[in-house]
Amino acid sequence: MSKRFSIMKYPQALKPLLDYGVALHKCGLEASLVELVQMRVSQINGCAYCLDMHSKDARTAGETEQRLYMLAGWREAPAIYSERECAAFAWAEAVTRLGADGVPDEVYQRALASFSEEELLNLTLAVNLINTWNRINVAFQTPGGSYRPAARQAA
Repeated sequence: MSKRFSIMKYPQALKPLLDYGVALHKCGLEASLVELVQMRVSQINGCAYCLDMHSKDARTAGETEQRLYMLAGWREAPAIYSERECAAFAWAEAVTRLGADGVPDEVYQRALASFSEEELLNLTLAVNLINTWNRINVAFQTPGGSYRPAARQAA
């Protein structure tokens, strides 16, 4: 990997995204669900920094190691995740990997069976935010491994 500049040198440029993230964490979706979705999208996009961050934040939100380790294989672990979580993962994957036909109707119907319209919009905003962060961090090769959740930073 080549050495690229640190995006952290430009906090004002990142502020709108940081504010967007704060607002999304107050939107009413379960914190653990949001963290799992952000991890799943980060797995798809290969963003080490975001995987590090969201795995640690998911643990802080009460996630178990088993659920974190099995996330990439969620379809083969129906006893580990709720239907609501599976619907969210399917939605997140479809929105992240938009194909020529967009998000399939069956994925949309499954998501609407588990989420209200407003929740689904908020979930979509969360997916889009993490996709944006993934693309920024991958483009600038932000290294993973050093993130510390806020609760730990204060200690």
